Amino acid sequence: MPNSYTTLWTNDLCRELERSGYTGRRLTMLFGGPYQSLPSFLRAGVQPGDRIYPVRAHRTRLHLLGALEVAHIVPYENVGSALPDDDYVKLLDWRPLKTGCVTEVLVGPPGAPLRFDTVVPGDLLERLTYTSRRGERLLKHVEDGRLIRSASLQGIYRLAADSAEEIDQLIRRDAPNGAAGEV
Repeated sequence: MPNSYTTLWTNDLCRELERSGYTGRRLTMLFGGPYQSLPSFLRAGVQPGDRIYPVRAHRTRLHLLGALEVAHIVPYENVGSALPDDDYVKLLDWRPLKTGCVTEVLVGPPGAPLRFDTVVPGDLLERLTYTSRRGERLLKHVEDGRLIRSASLQGIYRLAADSAEEIDQLIRRDAPNGAAGEV
């Protein structure tokens, strides 16, 4: 069974994507690396078939930005020879996501459109649960349905099955008709 993960995008990146006209574009790739600012999807355990949900913490709210179902993961050093020409063009198109030292590229079919107005409701935020080898944990720093600090979102974290289902329903509900893609 595939897993679902969140990855936190910075407010600066989100503002740049909005300014550059990326709103409504369907995600086709994501980038990972060895640093906290660009964490490794491989180190987090992401595999083909898994779903990635970029999120943004902004003004005590958690925003669900889009989704990508991973078809394959390519080492960045091999993208020129490993990606078909049309995927290589997509790589160039999504270059604002490529910050810092990139070591891996996640490629998938067009996912949910990139949006900046989908807010995770406070009641879901309070029960949002992540899972790891050590067990399950609720999202930290949530008070009265508001996200006080984003520290527990920094990185790539696997959602518990129930939370993944609710996040998926939220992204499908807020996607324009027929635009939820393969997610």
